Amino acid sequence: MTQPGRIGLIGDPVEQSLSPSFQQPAFDALGLSIRYELWQTSLAELPARLDDIRSGRALGANVTVPHKPAAFALMDSVTDLARRAGAINTISVRGDHLIGDNTDIHGFIVPLVECGFDFRASRAVVLGAGGAARGVVVALLDAGIAELTIVNRTRQRADDIVAALGDERVSSAGLDALSERVAGALLLVNAAAIGWTDAAFPAGADTFARLADGATVYDLTYRETPFLRAAREAGLSTIDGLPMLVHQGAKSFEIWTGQPAPVELMWRSAVAAREKRGG
Repeated sequence: MTQPGRIGLIGDPVEQSLSPSFQQPAFDALGLSIRYELWQTSLAELPARLDDIRSGRALGANVTVPHKPAAFALMDSVTDLARRAGAINTISVRGDHLIGDNTDIHGFIVPLVECGFDFRASRAVVLGAGGAARGVVVALLDAGIAELTIVNRTRQRADDIVAALGDERVSSAGLDALSERVAGALLLVNAAAIGWTDAAFPAGADTFARLADGATVYDLTYRETPFLRAAREAGLSTIDGLPMLVHQGAKSFEIWTGQPAPVELMWRSAVAAREKRGG
């Protein structure tokens, strides 16, 4: 019997990930002999892990926090999207050549497109200045956002993204300017760890009240957060990170297999797994 191929999630930690819960059913539904695994990997172990993939012992991988920027630097080549984002989350293999891609950009934008968000008439505020935030900014720029502000506790990190992207629609601000910058915005995105716990929550009800009527609040985490709860209490539309997770995973699936991803099956499987976990 032929040994099944292997694809895994590289990160530290990885045990909390929902990715196997929807990737494995997708491989199985298409009759593909592929196992989706969790590969706990420290930063020191990352080069060896990538060499293992390069040697042919795996078909590819996903990459999660905190290794997306570090893995980017260790690829043999990267796509243009990954280069602009400065991070990868998907690895495919061509011979002994590792190709890095960023499907988070696709995953982030799909839920906004599906709800009919008008990018060209909207101003957005993105909280955070890490790899996830930069990917969000790239996604919004490519979708045609009219104006965008990156707000971060350490202003210099936001300044660095603005300088790297070189787009006049993007500006930066420190966290102390959040209330001012959200005034009239139609989209507020949490792409940082802040807001995951009540103790770290940076925005009060007054912040949400300053958003434009009909604004959308988006959190990249795929569970309930104080950030999302407060937004709903303010009467705003919200999006959590589960649709992004599924759609980035579907795009990765297509890169690895060359076949259309069974997105509906992946979505149902992810929702069921989150409900089982109680999130």
